[in-house]
Amino acid sequence: MIQFSNVSKSYDEDVVLRDVSFAVEKGELAYITGPSGAGKTTLLKLIYCAERPDKGQIVVSSWDTAKLKQSTIPYLRRNVGIVFQDFRLLYNKTVFDNVALALRIHDMPPKEIKGKVNDVLKEVKLAHKAEILPQHLSGGEQQRVVIARAMVSRPTVLLADEPTGNLDAETSKTITNLFREINARGTTVLIATHNDSLFHGTGRRVFHLKDTHIEKETIG
Repeated sequence: MIQFSNVSKSYDEDVVLRDVSFAVEKGELAYITGPSGAGKTTLLKLIYCAERPDKGQIVVSSWDTAKLKQSTIPYLRRNVGIVFQDFRLLYNKTVFDNVALALRIHDMPPKEIKGKVNDVLKEVKLAHKAEILPQHLSGGEQQRVVIARAMVSRPTVLLADEPTGNLDAETSKTITNLFREINARGTTVLIATHNDSLFHGTGRRVFHLKDTHIEKETIG
């Protein structure tokens, strides 16, 4: 589902990733961990083609990203949901409109949009707050909106970048459980985090990034 083969990425003289190789299987939930600045965010950006590697091969849902033309990248991204740490919500739009945005961009009929958005808001337990502006929600609720936005198109892959970085322990647990529920429905999930409490005791694979490469793989 996601495969890196000897991938390297630098910014000018700053090497961020060097000869990184790993694979996440279809339907798996896995973690990328490492200290701040280890390259976790860059690795995720390479998956959805916000960045391109200097060398190596990346395959995502059978797409070889090195062979993708710029005009084809949006089709890849329809299969990849992204949960950002900083939310990136539109605070002048309701919860419903934030989640519906991607569907409207693709000119989906309004009736179909309404059904899909309502369904995904029920899944994240926010159906009762569809008409609320995001600034009136708690941090955990805002993160659930972000997850709903990422999942409304039913992507095959979900990426999460430090999804609990701004949340307290109890709320983090709720968000983590939500990712497990999403994974249980068949979505491949890759979570980048420096917080080892997220994966301890999960029995899931954990890839440890350190000094530009994957130092080891463990089971959480």
